Amino acid sequence: MQHELEIAQGIMESKEQYRKIIKAAIARWVKDFQEGRIEVQSVDDLRKLIELDIELQKEDLS
Repeated sequence: MQHELEIAQGIMESKEQYRKIIKAAIARWVKDFQEGRIEVQSVDDLRKLIELDIELQKEDLS
């Protein structure tokens, strides 16, 4: 049982780190877009980041 709790804790910590990375990537994407370094054609990258963030949030609720 202790081992399972440690694994679950590790997974939760990893998800928190992934969310931090995704949030930073989204912030960078928005900044680059605002500064004209990203064209509208690359919106798909932002969509993927947002979808990943939402999926991680959903998993946190279950």
